[in-house]
Amino acid sequence: MCYTQHMYDQGHQEARLAGASPAPAHPTDPAGLAELLTRASWRLRNNERKALAPYGLTFAQARALRVLLDAGPMRIGDLAAVLEIVPRSATSRADDLEGAGLVTRSTDPNDRRSVIIAATSQGRELASRLRTERRAGAETLFAPLTTRDRADLTRLLSVLTRDKEE
Repeated sequence: MCYTQHMYDQGHQEARLAGASPAPAHPTDPAGLAELLTRASWRLRNNERKALAPYGLTFAQARALRVLLDAGPMRIGDLAAVLEIVPRSATSRADDLEGAGLVTRSTDPNDRRSVIIAATSQGRELASRLRTERRAGAETLFAPLTTRDRADLTRLLSVLTRDKEE
């Protein structure tokens, strides 16, 4: 079967199952929990992908821009570390963002061999709009949860995403 047919079939299967509420066979079933977490993550990313499309940005580029806004200007190697990607991939993301006028590069005053990347005013404005859209998508996904459910989910996801070195 060709890839296109596979994706078409998969899309129809997902659409058919969209109303289903898959639950682990048993509350402690790791595979079932992983599937639920994957589906929730997919829904968040799908909402964000739709919000990013009009701006020509990918999820990865938007994430890099958010990191720069949250942490401030930084070396590309540091950006790679925060994003948990290889420096070459961070350089590619910086190239794309710079080409779109969303970031600038400058020489690191402490090490002329290093480059500092920083968001431009256009990048900050776009990121602000994207944050609003991202929040709306997340609100839609988490709307069925009570405040207590959200607090519990935050606690559990924090445990799962904590660095092993902590």
